[in-house]
Amino acid sequence: MSSPIKIPTINILRKPTTSAWIEQAISNLDTILLDHSHCEKKAAGVALNLICRYPSSTKLVRQLTAIAQEELEHFELVNQWLEKRRIPLAPLKPPPYGAGLKSQIRPQESDRFLDSLLVSALIEARSHERLGLLGSYCPDLELAKFYRSLMASEARHYGIYWLLANSYFDREIVEQRLEELAEFESNLLVSLHPEPRIHS
Repeated sequence: MSSPIKIPTINILRKPTTSAWIEQAISNLDTILLDHSHCEKKAAGVALNLICRYPSSTKLVRQLTAIAQEELEHFELVNQWLEKRRIPLAPLKPPPYGAGLKSQIRPQESDRFLDSLLVSALIEARSHERLGLLGSYCPDLELAKFYRSLMASEARHYGIYWLLANSYFDREIVEQRLEELAEFESNLLVSLHPEPRIHS
């Protein structure tokens, strides 16, 4: 790349994305776009699953309904980009990132509730960071603008998950568990996954 890569700092994340990921992503934009489509669909599914699991949590249901709707809107927008670039919808093997984080969700309630909210917050925070990097370094200026347009909603989503955790649990418990999960999340990304993905 012609100019030095600047990685923004996202407070909830313990380690920033490496320049190696940016270079890999920019070199494989079609695959990244296809994976992005899958990510938006999964994010909507996560919000809906939490609504189904915790239907009596009124605040959660209201806020995650809005997130699910917005994620599906993004899913449609990304799919429009796929059509524009003549990239067919197709399955992609997921990177180990999602399964790795899911493995840290403790099975017993209310630990499961807390961990699910914080894992979702971390995934949204990493998405915010990486879409911002794509918005800064994507050589297709129109596509770069599209990525930048999604950043605010990704930031809002991770903020909502974090605030929900603090609504249902003591702040000290949230911060302690977030520290543990954030460290694990960053360690999952120490080695660049060989297959280009949003979370690789």
